[in-house]
Amino acid sequence: MPAVSVDDIRALPRIPVLTAEQARLRPVRSVTTAPSGLEGEGFPVRRAFAGVALADLDPFVHLDQMGEVEYAPGEPKGTPWHPHRGFETVTYMIDGAFEHRDSTGGGGLITNGDTQWMTAGAGILHIERPPERLVASGGLFHGLQLWVNLPRALKWAPPRYQDIRGQAVALLASPDGGALLRLIAGELAGQRGPGLTHTPITLIHATVQPGAEVDLPWPAEFNALVYVLSGRGYVGAERRPIQMGQLAVFGPGGGIRIGAARRQDPRAPALDVYLMGGRPIREPVVLYGPFVMNTREEIAQAFADYRAGRLGTIPPDPLR
Repeated sequence: MPAVSVDDIRALPRIPVLTAEQARLRPVRSVTTAPSGLEGEGFPVRRAFAGVALADLDPFVHLDQMGEVEYAPGEPKGTPWHPHRGFETVTYMIDGAFEHRDSTGGGGLITNGDTQWMTAGAGILHIERPPERLVASGGLFHGLQLWVNLPRALKWAPPRYQDIRGQAVALLASPDGGALLRLIAGELAGQRGPGLTHTPITLIHATVQPGAEVDLPWPAEFNALVYVLSGRGYVGAERRPIQMGQLAVFGPGGGIRIGAARRQDPRAPALDVYLMGGRPIREPVVLYGPFVMNTREEIAQAFADYRAGRLGTIPPDPLR
C-alpha cells in the first residue's frame, strides 16, 4: 500500500500531546462490516457505509473501497458516462491508476496517493476508468470514493474539479513516530491539507505501525468516522477491536484514539485507516442513484434534467 511515504518519519512535524479537554477521548458508537458488491462495469467494491444511519454520517453520504484487487491483463474495469448533482465525489487512489473525464472538460489521471475531487454541484456528466495501458497489462488496483454532501445553498454551485497530487498532501507523525498521517483536506494540529472544501471536513489516510497508538485532536463540532483499509487494531477510548473492511462511528467527545495490533498479517504489515470528520449539515437528505438532494421532487427534477441534456454533454474524444 504505497500511497505517499517518507524515508525518515522523524523529520516530519509531530502531532502534539492532547490537551486535558481533548484527552476526553471519544467512545465508539458502532462498528459495522462493509458488504461486498460490484460497481460500474463490474469492478469489486466494499460498501463502507452500509447499515449506518445518514444522521451518523452527515456530512458524508457514501463510501466505496474499490478493490483491493490484482487484475489480469484485460480485466480492469471502470464506469460508463453517468450524471451527478448535489454533492462532491472524492476519489483517493492508493494503488494503480484511474482516469477521469467530465462534461466541463475537466479530468485527468490519478495514481498512487493522488486525489480527484469533483464538485458536481448543479450537475455534471463524468466517466471513470483505468487507462488503456493498465487494461492491457493488468495489475494492482485499490482506492476509495467518498461522497460529500453539499448544503442546500450550494447544491446549485457550478461544477469544479481539483487534481490533488499525492506529494501535495501534508505529512505528520505521531509523537513517538509510530504513525504516519497524510492530511488530504482540512486541518490537523496546525497543518492544512490541499483539498478545497465547500463543507468543513477533515480527511486523513493514516498508517499505524504494529503495537503503536496515536491520539488525534478532533474538532468537537465534527463527527468522526474511521474505516480500516487493511490490518487489525482498535479504536476509541475503550480500545474496541476493528479490522479490514470495518467502519467505526464515534460518539461525542474530544480526541480520537487509533491503535494497531502487535501482530499483523504478513500481507498487511501495518494498520491503514481512512479518517473522516465534518460539521454536520443537518438538512433533509434524499439519496437516489447518482443524485443527492433535499427532497424527492428535486430528485425527480434531476432525472428530468438529465434526460433533457441539461446536466451537460459528452465531449468529443472524451478520453484523450
